[in-house]
Amino acid sequence: MTDHDEAAAVRPLTLAWVSRHLKAGERIVGTEALHGGITAEMRRLTIGTGEGVTRDLVLRTFVDPFFVEHAEDLLKTEAGVLPLLAGAGVSAPGLVAADPTAAHCEYPSLLMTHLTGRTVLDDEGVEARVPLLARQLVAIHALRPAERPREYVALTTADTVVTPKDADAAAWAAAIDVIREPAPPYEGRFLHRDFQPGNVLFDVPLPGPAVPRITGVVDWVQTSWGPADLDVAHCSTNLALLHGPAWGLRFAEAYEEAGGVLAAAASERLYWWVRDALAFSEEVQSVGRPWREAGRKELTTRVVEERLDAYVTALMDALG
Repeated sequence: MTDHDEAAAVRPLTLAWVSRHLKAGERIVGTEALHGGITAEMRRLTIGTGEGVTRDLVLRTFVDPFFVEHAEDLLKTEAGVLPLLAGAGVSAPGLVAADPTAAHCEYPSLLMTHLTGRTVLDDEGVEARVPLLARQLVAIHALRPAERPREYVALTTADTVVTPKDADAAAWAAAIDVIREPAPPYEGRFLHRDFQPGNVLFDVPLPGPAVPRITGVVDWVQTSWGPADLDVAHCSTNLALLHGPAWGLRFAEAYEEAGGVLAAAASERLYWWVRDALAFSEEVQSVGRPWREAGRKELTTRVVEERLDAYVTALMDALG
C-alpha cells in the first residue's frame, strides 16, 4: 500500500475479496479514503496492472451499526440498479462485485468503477450548476427500466420532527400539520432518492468562462419509485442549506425549465417539499459534517439549523 493512513486501509478479508475480483496480474497499489458521505466508508482503490498502467475502483463499506442493519437492502438495491443504468444515458459507476451480507468481507461492501470529476459545494458558481443539476435529474426521472425499483419510503412523521431552537414556531407548526395529511396521488417516476450536490460529480474547468460539466451521479443505494417532487424537494433542501433558502426555491423552477413535470396543485407540491425539509430536522447534526470536511467550515450545526428554519418558513410563505 502506498497510503498507510489507517482510515484508508482495507481490512484483510475485504482486501482478499477485492483481489478475487481483479483481472489476472492486477493488484491494489494504493488506497485513499474518500470524504463526503454519511452512511458508509468510501475508498478509492488504485489498481496496478503490472505494466505501469493503473485504474481506479471505489469500495463502499457499511461499518456503523445502525447502517449495517440496513446494509443488505441498500447494497442489493445499488447492485441491482447500477447494471440498469449502464447505457441508459445517465453516467453512473459500473458494478464490479457486491457482498451485501458480509459473507466474505468484515462488513457489507460493494465494489464499483470510479468516475472522473469531483463534487462542488462552493457558493461560487452555483448559478451555473443549478440548471445542470436540474437537467440531470430530469434525465434520471425519464428512465424506464424493465424492472421497476421498490416503492419510495418516507420515514419522517409529524411526531418525529425536531423543531430547531428559536425557529418560527407558527411556520413549523403549520408545516407539521401539512404532513399529518395523507400523501397526495402522484405519477410514479424512477427516483435517485438522494440526488443532491454531494452525489453529483463535475468536471470543473480551469478558471475562465467555461461552464462545468456533470461527469456522473453516484450513491444509488436508495433508488426507488415515487413522485418526481420528492427528488426535487430533496435536492432543493440540500441547496437551501448549502447556499441559502432562495436556491432551494430556485431549483424547482430550474427543474421545470428543463422539462421536468411537478405536481400541478400548490398544496401537493407543498406536501412533498415540506416532508423532505422536515426530515432534515431529525439529522441536522450529521448533515453539515461532510460539508465541513469538504471545506465549508462555516456550515456549523447552528448555521444549518437557521437555514433550515428560513427554508421551511419560505416554503410556507410561497405555497402554504
